[in-house]
Amino acid sequence: QVQLVESGGGLVQPGGSLRLSCAASPSIFSINAMGWYRQAPGKQRELVAHITSDGTTNYAASVKGRFTISRDNAKNTVYLQMNSLKPEDTAVYYCNADGWIGLRWYANWGQGTQVTVSS
Repeated sequence: QVQLVESGGGLVQPGGSLRLSCAASPSIFSINAMGWYRQAPGKQRELVAHITSDGTTNYAASVKGRFTISRDNAKNTVYLQMNSLKPEDTAVYYCNADGWIGLRWYANWGQGTQVTVSS
């Protein structure tokens, strides 16, 4: 079974930075694409950033220029570097990954990590 474990959330002041990590297991999980989504209270889950197997990235307009998504294929890990954080970035951030184990396709979510931007 595929598992995604996120880390790196927390409380930060406006203008600060955080780096989220999401590690996928097992190691035989051949990942296609990975992404970060977020959900603020009372709002729908939305895409924050996405990265494909060839490194192509896509960002929500609200985070473009402030957030950077990257991946380490050897570690089956995706990162989200978040700079110049704003109070409106406060949300639970979820990792998503899809790919193959053998002939079986998986698309899984992590448990989420809270990011709070507040003074």
